[in-house]
Amino acid sequence: MSLLCEPPRPSRRAVLMTGGALFAWAYLPRFARAADDRDPRLIVIVLRGALDGLSAVGPVGDPDYAGLHGDIALSLSGPHAALPLDGFFAANPAMPVFARLFKASQAAVVHAAATGYRERSHFDGQDVLESGFSGPGHVATGWLNRALESLPAGERVARLGGLAVGPSTPLVIRGAAPVLGWAPQSLPAPAGDLATRVLDLYQHRDPVLAVALRTGLDADRMALDDQMGANPMKPKGGLDSAAGMRQAAQGAARLIAADDGPRVAALAFDGWDTHVNEGGATGRLATLLGGLDGAFEEFEKGLGERWKDTAIVAITEFGRTARINGTVGTDHGTGTVVLLAGGAIKGGRVIADWPGLKPAQLYQQRDLAPTSDVRAVLKGLLADQFGLSAAVLGDKVFPDSGAVKPMMNLVA
Repeated sequence: MSLLCEPPRPSRRAVLMTGGALFAWAYLPRFARAADDRDPRLIVIVLRGALDGLSAVGPVGDPDYAGLHGDIALSLSGPHAALPLDGFFAANPAMPVFARLFKASQAAVVHAAATGYRERSHFDGQDVLESGFSGPGHVATGWLNRALESLPAGERVARLGGLAVGPSTPLVIRGAAPVLGWAPQSLPAPAGDLATRVLDLYQHRDPVLAVALRTGLDADRMALDDQMGANPMKPKGGLDSAAGMRQAAQGAARLIAADDGPRVAALAFDGWDTHVNEGGATGRLATLLGGLDGAFEEFEKGLGERWKDTAIVAITEFGRTARINGTVGTDHGTGTVVLLAGGAIKGGRVIADWPGLKPAQLYQQRDLAPTSDVRAVLKGLLADQFGLSAAVLGDKVFPDSGAVKPMMNLVA
């Protein structure tokens, strides 16, 4: 079941113009690179369902960790040993690419992080995470789109717009700024000259939609060319499967790497709600983390020389309980992790004011207590990558969040 609250069903024209599988809001013109050759990209991956940060990046050095997290706690020994990051934290063994990037100073972790939301509703938590507002109920625009809007109109990042990956546009990138929508195999490939005939029809009847359709078809060809063969298959399990995450990243990387492609992208993967049989080093969660790890790898390969200018951030609406439940899973919690990757990241660090896992140190005696604000991380990335000021970030991008200061020096 998808955990995304969808808006009322739009009209056919609205679907074509707001991020349907192959369509775009606006034609994206070509522009030359900046003279200094720095061409920053920002990719936001939303993990819907609440990621267990204690099983993604385990505090193996905390003496209370193994007792609380029980059978799904990570360990540095055994047949599925965790991957050491430093002397205290270790990555899930399903994430060897992330661990490699961490050792190469191209990945980092912000641990014990959460938004300002302190309830445990998926719908409200995702609303807060993606809208950027301090509370739920704001579902019209997302903080990433407002960041694009806040850039000077003449800047290349603003003029090239954003990329939304998936069958529907994630809330985080909805808004007035132009967004190209793409999803692998969300629609069957048109037979024969159907696409040409439909395009010709729109050129005579609706020139605006014709431009959008042409842009979408061009984007689809670019995203799929030479990566999945002439007849790419829709991955079993959809885009939220391990194979689907890889495929989504493959196509997105080709579009983002192009000189005339978007510089900002948003992807959303469901399925992280692990109440039952979560697994730790192996099992359901490890499979999902392996898919995310594969997405990091596909971005690294697909972006090529643009990897050095790229920052990727993976975020989730809240964490999960520190203690496992009776069905060897975890329930809705609070503190979790933010994962950062990319050649632009000042990596090799786990950034954490670690709160501890003793009963008195847990939030409401059940959750990892948050000591960092996810908005601070996102503000820091936007400031470092695109030069947005703290005032703009605190007023327009994340309204009424002036007290949350950007976390600086996340970008090398």
